[in-house]
Amino acid sequence: MDNLRILESSFEKIRTYIRNNNNSDSIVKFKKPSELNTLIGVQVEEQNVTENEFLDLIDKYLDYSVKTGNKQFLNQLYSGFNFPAFIGEVFSALANTSMYTYEVAPVATVIETEMVRLMNSYAGYKNGDGIFVSGGSNANLIAMFSARNRIIPECRVDGYDTKHKLKAFVNEQAHYSFETAANILGIGAKNVVKVKSDAKGKMIPDELQKEINECIDRGKKPFFVVATCATTLLGAYDPIPQLADICEKHKLWLHADGSFGGSLILSETHRHLMKDIERTDSFAWNPHKLMNIPLICSALLVKKRGTLQHNITDINTDYIYHDIDQIEDLGKKSIQCGRKVDAVKLWFAWKYFGLKGYKQRIDNLINMATYAESIVANHPQLELMSERQSFSVCFRYLPKKGGDLNKFNLELRENLRKSGKSIVNYSYLNKQLTIRLITANGELAKSDIDLFFENLLSEAQNLEAK
Repeated sequence: MDNLRILESSFEKIRTYIRNNNNSDSIVKFKKPSELNTLIGVQVEEQNVTENEFLDLIDKYLDYSVKTGNKQFLNQLYSGFNFPAFIGEVFSALANTSMYTYEVAPVATVIETEMVRLMNSYAGYKNGDGIFVSGGSNANLIAMFSARNRIIPECRVDGYDTKHKLKAFVNEQAHYSFETAANILGIGAKNVVKVKSDAKGKMIPDELQKEINECIDRGKKPFFVVATCATTLLGAYDPIPQLADICEKHKLWLHADGSFGGSLILSETHRHLMKDIERTDSFAWNPHKLMNIPLICSALLVKKRGTLQHNITDINTDYIYHDIDQIEDLGKKSIQCGRKVDAVKLWFAWKYFGLKGYKQRIDNLINMATYAESIVANHPQLELMSERQSFSVCFRYLPKKGGDLNKFNLELRENLRKSGKSIVNYSYLNKQLTIRLITANGELAKSDIDLFFENLLSEAQNLEAK
């Protein structure tokens, strides 16, 4: 094969894909798994493919993949195509280094160090630290890991003993990753207490205090509390000031899970939803969501410098770490050894848009969610299922003939998804199916929201006619 010719053809395919990203008539050409296996030819054969067959595989991969950069992709907590971040992804892969030492990743190390410093400045961690990790779930795991090792330091060498009876506390609508983390750490998923939330989805501080008191009375040991910064369904922000008061009283680690909504901290207009974030001990922030950085781009920030290395690794393996370059080798505070360069694509994007540009992009997301909410509120056959909290709008369609609303709205959502016109997700709120629209693409405009509702209402009318 002629690699240079393949490269030239690939660049042309990239240009075409980017040019058509928002003009495509279809977000996805929906096929069943069996159909995709046949169309693409997934199985690897004994004989290698030809040059033309290889290029054809690229076409098929792009042709049948979901176009998450399309502005009608309103399905997940991430979306959009971020050009400078894409460039950063390409060139970090081209350089192909690992983030453990300055020796092998000099430019990437100084960039990640600066990104952590900048992100800490938004969090108000004046002596903060941090590391880029492989997703928000991993950030939450490391936060719980670090909190466990702070309260029981001997765990680092002796392991966790269930006699300690540790208890963690999360919003009942928090992400499932905390139960997974408790499982991995030996604490046990059943020891993650799900605290009641109010009608808006926010944790109720008095309920947290009640749960802590009950655990202490039963001889359990509270150690970790999570303030969710935008719940997955409703986009609700837990009240950090009240939770911080409780945690300071009981000397508990307070972690802010901003895996979804952490980027709101960039907005001067809306960051009040994360008031007192500087009082937390750690903060999970995923730029691959609302900042539209290509997956994966996640960071765990901690309030106190040195926390990660001491509580997690505290290593100095001389075959890799030589301490010769007058800068911290980042691998010493990571549970990973080989680690992908993720900070560089964030750096490219932040340089491209500037601090002011990113503030405007986040504000625009809230504006678009507010606009979508107003459309639902003013349409006689659309019903808001919950008051909008941030970037998530939950609603359903009310058919004129009534009937099983869950069944109708599920079929409506599936018809819309498989049509390829728009994609939106759904979940259940008090056993009632709710369609969940997420405004996560920083370049959304009102015309994109209008088009979504045009597509949805058209499918709904077709479904009613049947």
